[in-house]
Amino acid sequence: MKKIRYIFALLLATISMTTSAKPTGSYKLVVEGFDWGAGVNKVILSLSDTTSTVNAGEFSVFASRKSTAGPIAEEQSHGKREIVGAYVSDSTGNRVKTGKNITLVLAVGPQLPISSPIQYFRSKGNVWVDYQLTIIHAKSQQVWDSPTGKIMPLVDQFDLTGKYKFNDQLTMSYATYSPTIKKEKAPLLIWLHGGGEGGFDPTIPLLGNKAANYASEAIQSIFEGAYVLSPQCPGAWMHNAQKVSTQGKENDVYNEGLMALIKDYVKSNPHIDPNRIYVGGCSNGGYMALKLILLYPDYFAAGYISALAYRSEYIPDADIQKIKQVPIWFVHSKDDATTIPDLTVVPVYQRLQAAGAENVHFTYYDHVHDITNFYGGKGFQYNGHWSWVYLHENLPRTDLDGSLVKVNGKPVSIMEWLAAQKKGK
Repeated sequence: MKKIRYIFALLLATISMTTSAKPTGSYKLVVEGFDWGAGVNKVILSLSDTTSTVNAGEFSVFASRKSTAGPIAEEQSHGKREIVGAYVSDSTGNRVKTGKNITLVLAVGPQLPISSPIQYFRSKGNVWVDYQLTIIHAKSQQVWDSPTGKIMPLVDQFDLTGKYKFNDQLTMSYATYSPTIKKEKAPLLIWLHGGGEGGFDPTIPLLGNKAANYASEAIQSIFEGAYVLSPQCPGAWMHNAQKVSTQGKENDVYNEGLMALIKDYVKSNPHIDPNRIYVGGCSNGGYMALKLILLYPDYFAAGYISALAYRSEYIPDADIQKIKQVPIWFVHSKDDATTIPDLTVVPVYQRLQAAGAENVHFTYYDHVHDITNFYGGKGFQYNGHWSWVYLHENLPRTDLDGSLVKVNGKPVSIMEWLAAQKKGK
């Protein structure tokens, strides 16, 4: 570890000596959400003059990651970034023939922590780190080491300023997206984050597990435009008054305030269709999504839940009867060791089926794989808890018995199914 630190310090010292006569330039990060979390996949360099050519092989990029929230492992705190491409661009990273910016495309992946601007700490969850780059052009010895902000392509389409004060003890941040397709009425997608995305920065839930994807053209087109509401819990949705996870055994301290936030948002946006409000979430958020359905079965048109954390043993039979008419689609992985399926989703689904539920579905994966076969590599396997990888990409299509889920006789994906659900239909 000391050797790595020494080499890195020596490298920076060398850069300083060899470029002392050269003015330093500014750069802008591009941060996107991926299946495993956030990644800095591009850096945009400012030039003093226009150019029409760029050679990726002439550049080197070095990254450092620091945080006041806790220590970062030596091998994850600094290192060289791999450049996979380069092009002439404008100041926001769009390709142009001639311009005063260069965009370098950087390698990202679940096994490249040096590429992430976010770090998970057990005591604080996911937080932004102080992410700094030093970029060197070998031929000219030009250096770029002055950051001027970041671009977050999907996240930047959200309003991140939402704050809702429920009472003196509870204030929640939230992010919202308004559809670009203007209609008299549009559905609302509510997404509730997992346990690692709590706090007061709504970018964390959007990037922590690619929840910003609900604003993507691919998903928005299915709904012909939909509002998206992403509330953020200050702690964890399952916490009781002692900040201990209940898993449903006793009441949590957030559901009442959360429901008040949702109703306030709906009231403030009269173009939301009250008959097409959908609530979903993963893990802790999956618990809360089901909790809200249990408490307000007549409010939601449907639920979409991944890695359910609600223990079946804490749901009375009377509550199962109460929600059997609510359309719900569960997504889970058999090797989930965090929200163990035999204690959560499997018995809940079976009990709903036994109660006569006619529109409840369950896609059950063996494992959670890299769906791209690229970033992690062919056959790469994520943590079995991460079944939301499939959900955010709209991949679930089958029920527990392997049959295709259909609407009006046509096979559908989970988002296509969700878009077809309407209260009273």
